[in-house]
Amino acid sequence: MWRKVRIGILLLILLFVALNTWFDRVYSTDWQNPLRVAVFPINGDDSAVSARYVQSLDGAHLLPLENFFAEEGKAYDVKPVPPIRLSLAAPIRELPPQLEPGTGRLGVMLWSLRARWWASRAEGPPGSEIKLFVLYHDPQRTSSLPHSTGLQKGLFGIVHVFADKRMAGSNDTVIAHELLHTLGASDKYGADNLPRFPDGYAEPQRQPRYPQQFAELMGGRIPVSAGEAEIPESLQQVVIGPLTATEIGWSPR
Repeated sequence: MWRKVRIGILLLILLFVALNTWFDRVYSTDWQNPLRVAVFPINGDDSAVSARYVQSLDGAHLLPLENFFAEEGKAYDVKPVPPIRLSLAAPIRELPPQLEPGTGRLGVMLWSLRARWWASRAEGPPGSEIKLFVLYHDPQRTSSLPHSTGLQKGLFGIVHVFADKRMAGSNDTVIAHELLHTLGASDKYGADNLPRFPDGYAEPQRQPRYPQQFAELMGGRIPVSAGEAEIPESLQQVVIGPLTATEIGWSPR
């Protein structure tokens, strides 16, 4: 008797979670109203450099991202304009749960649940639909950053960037990339970090093919030869390609 009750309760919880995830996905990509994104800056390495950088941030730092999505949205006749509104939330101190390299499938599932619980406790501006937690790191301490993650389940991203004004443009590219992951966009690069042809190329029909002038956002880099690609310096060197647009609910060109 009680075993059946427990099973029934568990099934109801699973059904509720599944429905909630489905509704989140539908409403976050219906584009009837601007998608509201809260950006939480975090001192990612407990350094004085990162602390100063986080304190220097204001809403103006988010305008290049907002303008990028507005311009790319026009190419797909997306309404409203801008399709995405970003708001700077207050900095938070607590770091997100860490996912260690080489973690197995079960470990990833457990990490995902912990991360969703951690993200749910952050209070963003009223009406926020997506949360991006941006962890800043002193580039003098580390030359390579932890892997960034954008999760559609839970509608949040954990993004690692550098605490350096000279890298603000490339930081914006990483933030935009992870934001689109939360909306269902897939990576378009291979294990070698090279963009996949043709969907990971901004101009797959370009002749000669190399060098490309722009990066496709989910391809991540600008292909300059068959075996080499460069990180874009700003969002002015980035576009959203047709497949990515379709994945997030924008009409293809």
